[in-house]
Order: sequence, then C-alpha cells, then structure tokens
Amino acid sequence: MQIPLNQFEQYIDETILKRGLQYFKKGHVHESEEIGPGEYEAIVEGTENYTVQLTVKNGKITEHVCDCPYDMGPVCKHVVAVIYYLQQDELELNKKAKRAKIGQTAKPAERKTVAQRIEELLDKATHDELKQFIREMATQNAQFRNLFLSSFAQHNSDESKELYVKQLKSILKTASDRYGFIDWSAARLVGDAVDNLLEVAQKQISNRNYKSAVFICTAVMEQMTEALEYSDDSNSDISEGISTAYEMLYTIAKEQLSEEIRKLIIEYCFTSFDKQIYSGWEWNIGVLRLASLLLKTEEETERIFKQIEKVQGSYFVREEAQCIKYDIILKTKGESAAEKYLEQNITNSNLRREAIQKALEKKNYEKAVSLAKDGVKYDMKDRPGVAMEWYDWLLKIAQAQNDSERIIEYARLLFIDNFKKEQDYYKILKQHVKPEEWVAFVESIIKDITTKNGWLDTDLIASIFIKEEWWDRLLELVKKSPDLNTIEYYEKYLSKHFAGEIVELYTNCILEYMEKNMGRNHYQNACRYIRKIMKLGARDKANEIISFLRAEYPKRKALMEELNKV
Repeated sequence: MQIPLNQFEQYIDETILKRGLQYFKKGHVHESEEIGPGEYEAIVEGTENYTVQLTVKNGKITEHVCDCPYDMGPVCKHVVAVIYYLQQDELELNKKAKRAKIGQTAKPAERKTVAQRIEELLDKATHDELKQFIREMATQNAQFRNLFLSSFAQHNSDESKELYVKQLKSILKTASDRYGFIDWSAARLVGDAVDNLLEVAQKQISNRNYKSAVFICTAVMEQMTEALEYSDDSNSDISEGISTAYEMLYTIAKEQLSEEIRKLIIEYCFTSFDKQIYSGWEWNIGVLRLASLLLKTEEETERIFKQIEKVQGSYFVREEAQCIKYDIILKTKGESAAEKYLEQNITNSNLRREAIQKALEKKNYEKAVSLAKDGVKYDMKDRPGVAMEWYDWLLKIAQAQNDSERIIEYARLLFIDNFKKEQDYYKILKQHVKPEEWVAFVESIIKDITTKNGWLDTDLIASIFIKEEWWDRLLELVKKSPDLNTIEYYEKYLSKHFAGEIVELYTNCILEYMEKNMGRNHYQNACRYIRKIMKLGARDKANEIISFLRAEYPKRKALMEELNKV
C-alpha cells in the first residue's frame, strides 16, 4: 500500500508504530543513505541487522522492503523506525538539534546522493587506483568477485556455464543452515543475489553477447530448480529467478542468432529434457517450446518429435506438447499435414479452438458447430469451464449466421452461467428478444439463476436490477445480506432514491463491525463509513453513532482519537 509520508501514523498499526519509535529513539537506525532521488536505504539493529529500503515519490512511500522475517502485517517495526528517522525533524523528535541564532537563517547543506558521490569519485580516481581497488575487493569479497567476473565474462576465453554454476553454489551454500536448508528469510537473499546475476545477463543480451547470457540463464535455471527441493520458497524468490531466466532464453531464441549460439541453446534444450532436469516443473515442457523456435534440420525435428512422445504429466502439459508438435508440423510440413494432425488430436482444447476458428473463417458453419458441440459433450463432465467456452463458440457461429433463435439460446445459457465473457451476453439478449416479451424473459432468467445451484447469485441478479433500473428490488436484495463492502458498492445506485434506508443499513453494519473488530485500521475503516453517512445528509445519525461508540468503548484510546477526526 502507498503511505503518505506526513500521515504515516494513521496508516500503520499502533503496536508496530510504538515498537518502531522505540527502535528509532534507542538509536537502532544506522547507515542511512539516499541511494538515489527518493530512494533510501538503512540498517536497523534488531535481533540481527536488517536492511530497509524505502522509496518516496510525491510525498508518498510507494515501496518499503525489509529483509526481516516479519509477515504478520504490511509494515514491520524496522520500516517504521526508518520512517521516524526520515521524519524526525518534522515530528520534532530530534531534541538535540541546534537552533539558529536570532537573525540567522539556518539552511543545511544539501546532502549528495550515493549516486552523485560515486560519479564524483569515478571522475577523480585514476585508472590504476580503480584497478588496484578491484584487485583488492575481488580478493577479499566473494560476492564482489562473482559479480565482477560475471559482468565482464565475455572477455574471458575460458568462460563456461560452470563459472556461473560455481558462483550460484557459493550463494546457496552461504544461505543454507547447518542442515543444508534455506529458510524463508535466506531465500530472499538468494533471490536478490540471483537477480543481480540476471541483471548482468540482461546487459549481455543488450550488448548481443548472447553466449554469456545463455551460460548465466541455464546455470540459474538448473541450480535454482535444484535448490527448490531444500528451500522455503513461499514468497517465490527462487522460482521467480528461474522463470526470468527462461524468459530471457526465449527472448534470445527469437533473435537472429549465429549458428554457434543456435546450436548451443537447442542442444541444451534437448539434453536437459533427456536428463529430466526440470521434471515436475513447467520448464520441462518449456525447453521443448524453446527448442521448437530454433529447429533447422530434419534430424532436429525428428529428435523433438521423439521427445514430445515421451511427455508425461498433467492434462495441460500433454496438451501443450501436442500444440508444440502442431506448430512444428505447420512450419515444416505445411497446412495440410498440420490440419490432419489437428483432427487426429481434436480432444486437445487448444487444437479444437484452432479448428473451430479455421472452420468459421472458411464459413464452414456445419463443421464449426459439430466441433463445438462435440467439445461440450467431451469436456462437460471433467472440465465444465472449458465446455462453456464451446457454448461461447456456438454463440459466435450463430451470430455469423444471424440465427436469432440460437443466439438467444446460447447467450441466455452463458449469462446464467456467469461465464467469464468475451461478449456482453445481456446486451446481446436485449438486442434479439422482442421488446414486448422482454420483462417476462428477464423474470425467467432471474428464476433460473435463483434455482440453478440452490443458492442465490446475488451479484448476477443485482447486475440485472441495475441494468433494468429496478432500484426497489436492488435494495431488497442488498438487505438480504448486508455488509459494509456490499452497501458501499451499491450505494451509488441506491442513494438517490433510498438515502434513508442506506443510512440505516450502514448504521447497523458499523455497530456490528465494531463489536467484532479492534485496532486502529478497523477504527479508521468504521470512521470512513460514518463520514459516508454524513455525506448522505444524515449528520445527526452520524453523531448518534459517534456518541454510542464513545459510551460503549471508552477505553479504546485509538478509537477515541479516530472519532475526534470525524
């Protein structure tokens, strides 16, 4: 969430605020630096030393990250401590600050950012001084050494994937505990280190040094996939690196490549699939998709076909393998051979979709209808969502034929199912049902929605009432299951005609909400709805609620503070 810097105390839990303030007052914030304009980094001393990074834009904290393990809320005490550090003058927390003498204007010197200071030093340092610094740092600091070797690996004639594998193993070893496990907090550090390495790979791609980028990406994919077996990757810090590396390889494969690089990538894809390095992961089928972009010879084509036949796994994985083969056949053997393969594997939903589209384009409506209806029959039991897509295709076919009866049939079915639509089914129905029959038609839809699954699809029925402007029925629907979010959503439709009823609904829900919830965030939320009641013209009712809450919960200090702001 974005937090206004000068109002941050209103957005953060009171307990966390107190702990963060204590950390600041005890001097636990160290090494605060402005890394770039509006970008701050600091070390906060806690159980361990934690790194906090804050980004401030237009007076708002837009990003805040801390590498501590706290996950009970959006903001930890270490982040709060740094915010207090940045706001100490505005909040008059720095008691020791010297006052300017009378008649003098105190104007502190503007502090340079880290980036400005580095640029200044680079301009002044000699070539020999920089080389000596790099030698010393590479000897003393393994992380710096690895980053340096990666960044300039294209100048090393002995560069290979093993160079980066060695670096990654070092990163993983450092992050592992004595049992070899990488916990949640350490996984984040691994992810950061891998991100640094992938940034190097991205620069190599930009400079068309594809070999270096391929070595980095393949090393990352292999080592991080293996690391998933002994890591807590609940935040996807490690798996995100694998996906990024794969996407980079996919980007490279689409470029105009030398034969050396093409063979390097395609051979890696074939070998990693044969060895099942990514078995059980999406990247296992991904390397075949990658290889399919680089095929040139019949031998390579036959090799990937044999690998596709070996693909096992979920329905999705098997379908994807068939789609890869279809694309290869289309590219290498032509449309006729591809269409034959498509018809042989028509139960594949992606290929069925392709076949229906082709039939529709050729105005072969009979074939298109047959394919779609067969899809409904085949998928309805195990994949009802896919089956509804075939109904959507039947609607498109009916529209292409201007068949009003079928258009109404399929649009009605899809609307009642609340299918995640490409089209506005309700609008389609209104265009094709006779005006004199419309109201009765809508009532039949409402009845079917109500009885379809034995439960009330409130949102879908409400959408009908809104389209038809049946505001009294919408109000009755909201009254059946009122909560603050629901009332707020429908208020814009109902307040013009039923302001009093909306105020009453808000009132009951606010009181119920306060019975069940405590904490400043909840108090702020309740006060937000009290303000809504005021905007609806019911200030007296709002004052009644405030008076009741003051009398009912007099010991809730934070609540009293928030009520004072109303």
